[in-house]
Amino acid sequence: MFKIVKKADIVLFIILIVLGLGLSWLSIAGSVTGQKAVVTVSGKVYGSYDLSRNQSVTIKHKGHTNKFSIKDGYVQMTYSDCKNQVCVKKGKINETNQSIVCLPNKIVITIEGGDDKYDAISN
Repeated sequence: MFKIVKKADIVLFIILIVLGLGLSWLSIAGSVTGQKAVVTVSGKVYGSYDLSRNQSVTIKHKGHTNKFSIKDGYVQMTYSDCKNQVCVKKGKINETNQSIVCLPNKIVITIEGGDDKYDAISN
């Protein structure tokens, strides 16, 4: 009869698991606390807001309304008139690899900046 699982299959499986865990760790470890929230509406920059300053912002665009607040270094979408409310349920964010997306209203909030002085160094 035929062997269903071969040694090469097991080795490939282990390599893929290790690679997946490594990439997951890099994405988590690569985040730092951000300095500002950058808001884009329909792909265009709407504004940049300092995370150290508590504030609330209302965005009105093409008949839609979204509100987000910045408090204690975190940004959170507090209101959206979209149906699914995924952006409101996302909760608070403050790290550079995080974002809040309201797809129906075409609003994206991303966290930028960090403790590093340089984003990249080249020769």
